Amino acid sequence: MDIHIRIRELEEEAGRLSKVQRILLGTDGSVTRLLEVITRGEVRIATLAQEVIGAGKEVACLLGVQEGDPVNHRVVKIEEAATGTPLIYAVSDTPLGRLSPGFREDLMRADIPIGRILARHRIEARREILDARIVAAGSEHARIFGIFRGEPLLSRRYQIIHRGEPLIAIEEQFPASAFLDEERVMVETPSRIHLGLIDLHGGIGRVDGGIGLSLEEPGILLEVSRAGETLVRGGDERARETAGRAAARVLAGIRAPGGVEITLSRIYPPHVGLGRGTQIALAVARATCELFGRSLPARELARLAGRGGTSGIGTAAFETGGFIVDGGHAFGPGAEKTGFLPSAAASGVRPAPVIARHDFPADWRIVLATPSLTAGASGGEEVEIFRTACPVPLEEVRETCHEVLLRMLPGVVDHDLDLFGQAVNRIQGLGFKRVEVGLQPPVIPLLMEELRSAGAACAGMSSFGPTVYAVTDTGAPGILSAAEGFLEEHGGGGAWISAPRNTGAGVRVA
Repeated sequence: MDIHIRIRELEEEAGRLSKVQRILLGTDGSVTRLLEVITRGEVRIATLAQEVIGAGKEVACLLGVQEGDPVNHRVVKIEEAATGTPLIYAVSDTPLGRLSPGFREDLMRADIPIGRILARHRIEARREILDARIVAAGSEHARIFGIFRGEPLLSRRYQIIHRGEPLIAIEEQFPASAFLDEERVMVETPSRIHLGLIDLHGGIGRVDGGIGLSLEEPGILLEVSRAGETLVRGGDERARETAGRAAARVLAGIRAPGGVEITLSRIYPPHVGLGRGTQIALAVARATCELFGRSLPARELARLAGRGGTSGIGTAAFETGGFIVDGGHAFGPGAEKTGFLPSAAASGVRPAPVIARHDFPADWRIVLATPSLTAGASGGEEVEIFRTACPVPLEEVRETCHEVLLRMLPGVVDHDLDLFGQAVNRIQGLGFKRVEVGLQPPVIPLLMEELRSAGAACAGMSSFGPTVYAVTDTGAPGILSAAEGFLEEHGGGGAWISAPRNTGAGVRVA
C-alpha cells in the first residue's frame, strides 16, 4: 500500500492532518522511540490485557498461521512516563510458535515495548504497513483518552516481518484530535423528542410553548478548526448546508475573520422528529465561538445561528438536557411573534424561555421507531400546515395545559410512570399534536398502539414525525422487539432504545 496516497485520502475524509499525525501513520520505524522525540521525554507501556488465544480467521491470515494456532494477544496503551498522558492504543497478535524462548518470555512479561524486545534479542526486522483508516472511538477509547464516544480515531495496521514471515501484527490508534498543529473544538450533542406544542391558539397573548425530552441516542458529533474559508465535510448534503449556514451566520455575528473547517463525524437523518438541524447549528455555533474566544449562553448561540423561533426545546436540550417545558413567545400586533410559524421560518425570534426543567428518571427507557416513510414536514410545507391549522381550539389548549401541569410534570417529579404515560397518550389527540398526528399515514397511529399493547406506558409521535417513541421502565427489550416486528411488516425502518440524557452538550478543546 502507498501510505502517502492513503494519507491524502484520509485528509479528504477527516480534514487536514498535522505533520506529526502523518509521521505516526507512515513511519516504518520504532513508534516508541518516535513518541519520545515528539514528547521530549520517556514513554512507557501500560498493559491493559494479555492472553494466549486461538488465532481467528483474520489474524491467521495476517500472520500466515492456521486458524486456532496459539497467539499472544496483547492490548496496551503507550503513555508519557512523567504525566501518564495516553498517546497510543495498540493491539498486537504474535504467533507463539515463531518465538525463541527468550523472546517469548519477554513478550509475556507485560509493559515492555515490542521495539525494545526486538533490539534486546538482536532481531533484524522490518515494518510493512497494511492500511491506515479512520474508526470511531468506542467506550474503552473514550475512557482511556478522555474523548467522546464516536470521536474519530486515526488507525494503522502493520506487520513486523522477520526472515520473510510475519512475526507480529499490530494495530495502533490515536484520536484525530491528538498531535495537532492548531486548536480544534469537538462538540457532542444529545437529540430530543418534541412531545408537543402547548398553545397554537394565541388568545391570551402568548403562543407556542413546548414540551421535550433529551436523549442519549442518537447524537451529533462534530469538530471545528480555523481556516481561511469555511469548508464542511462528512455527513449528507443537507447536514453540510445546515452547518455551513450556521457557521456563516455566527462568524458574521461575532465579526470573526476568515472561516472554519467543520467535520461532521456522527449525525442522524434529517426531519425524522429528533431535532437534528438545531443540534448541528448550535454545535457549530458553540465550537466557532470557542475558537474565537467568545463564551455565549445557548439562547444567544441559537439567536446567532437562527434557531428556536417556535420551540425552545432544542436549545434547552443542548444547554441542560432533561425534561423541559418552555413558555412560548409574546403574540399579537407589535409582539415578538405576529403569526403562527415553525422555528425554521421564525428567523430572529429568540428561543422560548424554559419555565420548568427536571431530570428525567434515569431508569426509564425510551424505545424509538422510525418507519421508512417520507420525512416529516419541513420548509414551505410546514409553514402551510401552521397557516391552515392554526389557531387550534382553545378548549384543547386548556386541556393540554391541564395534562402537562397536573399529570406529566408530577409524573416526572414523583417518578410515576403511569401518571406520565396517561398524559402523553392523551395529548396525542389534543391541539396541534392532534393536527400533526392526523397528517400522518395510518401506519403511525397503528405503530403507537402496537407499542402500547407491547407494554409501554405511553407512545407518541415526536414533532412532525415520522419517529414514534414509547416510554417504559423494565419492558424495553420486549417493546423494541414489537417495534422491529411491526416495521418489518410495514415497509421497514429502524428501532432502538435510548436512555434519557440529563446533561447538555459536551465540549472538548484539543
